[in-house]
Amino acid sequence: MRLPSMTTHSFQPASQAQAAARRQSATALQALLLRMHFYIGLFVGPFILVAALTGTLYVLTPQIESHLYATQLRNASQGPAQPLAAQVQAARAFLGPQARLFAVRPAKAPGWNTRVMFSQPGLGDSESRAIFVDPVSLQVRGDLIVYGTSGVLPLRTTLDYLHRNLMLGELGRNYSELAASWLWLGALGGVWLWWRARTRGRVQAARPLTARRLHALVGLWIVIGLVFFSATGLTWSRWAGERVNLMRAQLGWITPSVSTQLQPGAPAMSMGEHADHMAAHGMAMAMPAVDDPARFDMVQSIARAGGIDAAEIEIRPPRAAQQAWVVREVDRSWPTQVDTVAIDADRMRITSRADFASFPLIAKLIRWGVDAHMGVLFGVANQILMAAFGIALTGLIALGYLMWWRRRPAAGASLAPLSAAFMQMSLPQRASVLLLALLLGWNLPLMGASLLVFLLVDVIRYRRAGR
Repeated sequence: MRLPSMTTHSFQPASQAQAAARRQSATALQALLLRMHFYIGLFVGPFILVAALTGTLYVLTPQIESHLYATQLRNASQGPAQPLAAQVQAARAFLGPQARLFAVRPAKAPGWNTRVMFSQPGLGDSESRAIFVDPVSLQVRGDLIVYGTSGVLPLRTTLDYLHRNLMLGELGRNYSELAASWLWLGALGGVWLWWRARTRGRVQAARPLTARRLHALVGLWIVIGLVFFSATGLTWSRWAGERVNLMRAQLGWITPSVSTQLQPGAPAMSMGEHADHMAAHGMAMAMPAVDDPARFDMVQSIARAGGIDAAEIEIRPPRAAQQAWVVREVDRSWPTQVDTVAIDADRMRITSRADFASFPLIAKLIRWGVDAHMGVLFGVANQILMAAFGIALTGLIALGYLMWWRRRPAAGASLAPLSAAFMQMSLPQRASVLLLALLLGWNLPLMGASLLVFLLVDVIRYRRAGR
């Protein structure tokens, strides 16, 4: 009868030791996450703050831009629209024959102007010079530099550059990628720290609304949005974006595109009795230029007959012989209309197409995610939601710095160094954390590089504290 009692007593110290080891590992993990959360807020917080402010301004400006550039965008002319060929010729006459035609965006509705876009030296990537032509009177209503697939005008282009790279070119793109790389981890780490404090009874509903509690509440309200911003922002970043594109290509999640290369040697369609008469007399007939304005109307008609039915479309002439014209929908609101067709103008037929309905699911989700991030997917509702998240994130960062400022004299004593917290973990925990750090550092290179900086700062601080 005494054997069970002896067995129980013999195993009790081991059980207590295991429980103590688990508590120590959990405490060490919490200390590590707390220190990482602090470093992210202190060092990456300014970059996230700039991204939040510029992003909020960007999504709030479409209506301002529409009013600011009303003369260029709209007209009050009455009557039928002139052919696209005449509109293109009017834009060319305005710039001169040396201008290189890039694309045309026909007026999306009566009262709107057509954009005839040209490429020229000195413009940045994805920039073009747009001549705004009244489709009815053929008068030139404006001359502006537009940017990107969305065709944003100078005001939002400036905000876009601020948000993307602080107007510092490729070097500046590192700032936004650094912010996006750490944003999701800071958000999820904050939720985990709040949950741990709640399970230990440190979070009470009756507590006064201090800066710390308000910081936690705002973070909980917007955590899903922060993860969304981080994920969608990384898809078009420089270093992490390359990793994302590589993964998508390997998994077959790439966004389909049309082929613009035409098959050489195929017989062209007859140009009519006049052409046959000239051929019979041995007379050479000059082929039209690849960007002949007279072909825009025909190409648009072929695209419309082939299912390109969005109000907003873009027509791009080929850059060289044996290349197709490209007509694509550019309406990124809901429902998304981004179908694209390639057209052989000589044979008057569609040679390739990429319809949004046939996109892989991941490609669709990325398209929707990026458009929602930009505030264009659901119109004004999308703008308000994105702006609300941006304002909340700005307040969250401000509260974080307020907390740090108030506690700064004791901050070094209250937070264990990363290295000390890491060494207090169990061996499996350390191996898991190290493996996770390596994986994240490889897929998010700027996160990996900045993590090394965090560790360097931490080691220097630890050694100074030891002395």
